Amino acid sequence: MSRQRQGGALLAVLLTAPFLSQADATIANVATPAIQKDLHASATSAELVIGGYLIAFAVLLITGARLGQTHGYKRIFILGTGLFMAASLLAGLAPDAAVLVITRVVQGAGAALMFPQALTGIQLNFAAAERIRAIGLYGIALSGGAVTGQILGGVLITADLGGTGWRAIFLVNVPVCAAAMAAAARRLPADQGRGGQKVDFTGVATLSVTVLLIILPLILGRPEGWPAWTWVSLAASVPALAVFVAVQRRTSARGQAPLVNLRVLTRPTVAWGLFTLMAATATYYALLFTLAQYLQNGLGHGPLVSGLILVPWVAAFGLAGQAARLVPGRVARVLPVAGCALLTAAYLTISACLFAGSHDLGPLIPLLAAGGFGLGTQFSSLLGRLTNAVPPRYAPDISGVSTTVLQIGGALGVAAFGAVYLSGATPHDTPRTTHAFAVTALVLGCTALLSTACSWLTVRSGDGPAEDSSPTGSGGSPADDQVIASA
Repeated sequence: MSRQRQGGALLAVLLTAPFLSQADATIANVATPAIQKDLHASATSAELVIGGYLIAFAVLLITGARLGQTHGYKRIFILGTGLFMAASLLAGLAPDAAVLVITRVVQGAGAALMFPQALTGIQLNFAAAERIRAIGLYGIALSGGAVTGQILGGVLITADLGGTGWRAIFLVNVPVCAAAMAAAARRLPADQGRGGQKVDFTGVATLSVTVLLIILPLILGRPEGWPAWTWVSLAASVPALAVFVAVQRRTSARGQAPLVNLRVLTRPTVAWGLFTLMAATATYYALLFTLAQYLQNGLGHGPLVSGLILVPWVAAFGLAGQAARLVPGRVARVLPVAGCALLTAAYLTISACLFAGSHDLGPLIPLLAAGGFGLGTQFSSLLGRLTNAVPPRYAPDISGVSTTVLQIGGALGVAAFGAVYLSGATPHDTPRTTHAFAVTALVLGCTALLSTACSWLTVRSGDGPAEDSSPTGSGGSPADDQVIASA
């Protein structure tokens, strides 16, 4: 097999992780009514079928990335995929709501193990133009997985394959995961130079508590009506984060490998880049939620229409990722800014059309395509810049933190922008609901504008590609950190 075909096969295996992880983050959205009816589940249990997965996923992402470094990303990819497969099987066979919620939490943990190995594998196995292409396809897997989950969920439940009903949305993962594990065992390069490093368990504990305090209220706060505990939890996340930072600094001072290399994250390119990704991603996940609500409850369309209308967004997102690698170097430098600017223009134009009283889906389709192209341009070019900003041995830091930031941004977007939409929307009242979505699109546009400013600061920082003279997979040291900080 040629080197190009080998690289293509390797990448195809890696991309199953983000695709499956994102698909299962959204596939249960359309199944909750059927689950409630079949299992006689409460509204809270139905929320936890979705929230339990997202919480476990977000909390364990950075730990999953670090385990890939200490034990080999191939080994952890296969382990995570196997855990995801087993949990999917048990979820599909769940006899009651409690078992289903538990299996969804385990499924989220499996996703957190396999997901970050994709970006780590891309950074370790691809370089230059090949890496840009791989990151573009990685973006397609992320965006496409989320939309596919919504569409596939509706199709499988409607088809009622073999009388399985909603259970098919979980059982379909079993053969896919089995094939991915077999392909990973054959196609992914063997793990080398692993096993000599230890996982920073104190860092795992303090980070897990911090992320849990942030993500739990963001996911459960809105449906629960924002009770007092959600605000207490968010407030407590600030000192918890301070404790985590102190623990990581102490670990580095002792000459040990921390869970997260803080000096890597404080480079201007990385810091501003991560904030840009979080802000832009928040608008995308908010769009997924609010657009589905608007189309179904406001305009009376079915779930299949609300999923299919996002196909132009995903297609344009993927096209942008591939087009970015063809842009000359000097122009490529400003692509993150240009992408964010186009995303801003798309949201603001959608808002203007809705304020003008338009309910027609015709203009919405090209505007969604423009937004997808803008986000795809920003995402692929910015993520490529982040992975080039640090040596390959810090791939787990970029992979784990960036994917966690994306999940927190998504949860924050749904919570904040969802509240904006729902505060003004009235089901089956088209004019009022249209006005609510117009206001939401306006706020999304303002947030995308903030992302544009942050992307300009990312580009302006001027950090160039980092060099690495040490073996890939090194845990790093305080001395390494000083070099990175001064680069």
